[in-house]
Amino acid sequence: MPDFGDYPPNLPVRDALVVRAAQGPDHAVVPYTGSDLARPRLGPANPFRDESQPVALASSSRKRKNVLTGQAEETYISEHTFRAEHRAVERAVALGGGAGGPGGPGGRVMMMMMSGREVKEANKRLRREREGKGDASVAEGDAAYVGPWARYRRRGGYEEVEVEEGEEGLSGAEEYEVVEDGEEEEEEEDGEVVPSGTVVQAPRESLARRREAEELGEETTTFHGHSETDYLGRSYMHVPQDLDISLTKEPGSVTNFIPKKLIHTWRHHGKPVTAMQLFPRSSHLGLSGAADGLVTIWDVYRDKELLRAFSGHNKAITDLSFNVDGTRFVSGGFDRRIRLWDTETGQCVNRFNCGKTPHVIKFNPSAENGHEFLAGLSDNRILQYDSRASNETVQEYDHHLGAINTLEFIDETRRFMSTSDDRSLRVWEYGIPVEIKTISEPDMFALTKSTQHPSGKYVLYQCSDNSIVAYSSGSDKFRQHRKKAWRGHNTAGSAIGLTCSPDGQFVVSGDTAGTVCFWDFKTCKMYSKITADSAGGAISCVAWSEQETSKVFTAGAKGDIKLWD
Repeated sequence: MPDFGDYPPNLPVRDALVVRAAQGPDHAVVPYTGSDLARPRLGPANPFRDESQPVALASSSRKRKNVLTGQAEETYISEHTFRAEHRAVERAVALGGGAGGPGGPGGRVMMMMMSGREVKEANKRLRREREGKGDASVAEGDAAYVGPWARYRRRGGYEEVEVEEGEEGLSGAEEYEVVEDGEEEEEEEDGEVVPSGTVVQAPRESLARRREAEELGEETTTFHGHSETDYLGRSYMHVPQDLDISLTKEPGSVTNFIPKKLIHTWRHHGKPVTAMQLFPRSSHLGLSGAADGLVTIWDVYRDKELLRAFSGHNKAITDLSFNVDGTRFVSGGFDRRIRLWDTETGQCVNRFNCGKTPHVIKFNPSAENGHEFLAGLSDNRILQYDSRASNETVQEYDHHLGAINTLEFIDETRRFMSTSDDRSLRVWEYGIPVEIKTISEPDMFALTKSTQHPSGKYVLYQCSDNSIVAYSSGSDKFRQHRKKAWRGHNTAGSAIGLTCSPDGQFVVSGDTAGTVCFWDFKTCKMYSKITADSAGGAISCVAWSEQETSKVFTAGAKGDIKLWD
């Protein structure tokens, strides 16, 4: 191999010879940074070479740094792999303590390096530190069933914390149990396992407590008035005859006017009023039910006092309904029960366990079938009951596809109309479970509350699009009157009641903003608004006295019942 002197050692021999021949006698060094020495190598181009830099610098920055510390390449890791690695770290933390222990950084690496068998043994040791899951047949107490929510015992004993005297909370030395985070796996204990589907009898102690609770929930009544009878031995059921106005005339025989001022307020309900109805024809008594499960009856004319309270429902009242003469009424609640009460004595005459929540209840207003009533349930059914029987249904109507909202008797009680959350209106023959008319259009909204016009030709419905619509009921053409719609209030999302004046001149409705709206029935023009709740609570119940010209009752979310005149 010839001696090439100070030439670069990595220069090819052929190129070195060419340089050697061109040197001359003084052996001058020829530069080797020319174009021949910087020719690109054969093969694919380097994607990480920066072509904008000189060739001499390209070798030092072949890879572009997309992060400060170097090159980061995109990769993919499945969700399963990530979860497995995450659980491994969590197991290491649960098994160890400090930074140097199994739970520290070194312990985590050690845990990841453990074999599958070692991991299972570690998980078993962790599960042994949990308390027992209890007995599945015990609901409460020392051996109550806790199942997968069993707590972990803390190693090294429990921490004792001294609490100063007078401080709220724990007193003295108290033991704390800390739940360690571990892998959620099925417990492998030697305790008794109850097979799925096994019927387990409750302990005798629980049955005794249940019977005691049922006995405490029996129906009771309390009289709150001054005297149950007057000097002639007449109860509050007697229609007053010594007033300035007659309460026995035909409803709607006088002209009605819009009320202007507040006359009286009843505050015997502590929770929102959900149902309200006046005594049939005379309107000298008022009946109301609230979210506290209490039903009350109160005087309208004399002392305006609370007369009697009916207790029996342990959940909110959904609806109330007097029978044709007012001697009895039914109440339904979210406890899925319907109770029949005697209006005068307060005695619970009958109970009906319908199994589902009765959203609406309506007594048959005819003299022939006045002992029967309809109940619209939350499971799409309408049940017909006989108040004289004991919890037996006379008929069932089950063509609706949603919870029942309203029931209205039409055509001299030979038929009735029902609406539901399925956004349909159906007409039925009373006693025949086959619908004779179904109205369900694409542009229909759910009809939540209803009332009949005194003329008997229309049924007005509270619509969920913040309007009141009218459907004809006096003929076989059950259709909506498109030109009759009352707007200007907000009722969407709430069950807001409505009513008509006895002479049919006005339409009255509550509002979610605490106001009461009055419209003209013929022109659909709004006459006025009354602020019934300054705090803005919803007014869900309205009623117009059948004997007075301008007495209107309102109630709502605040729990107050107000009389306007």
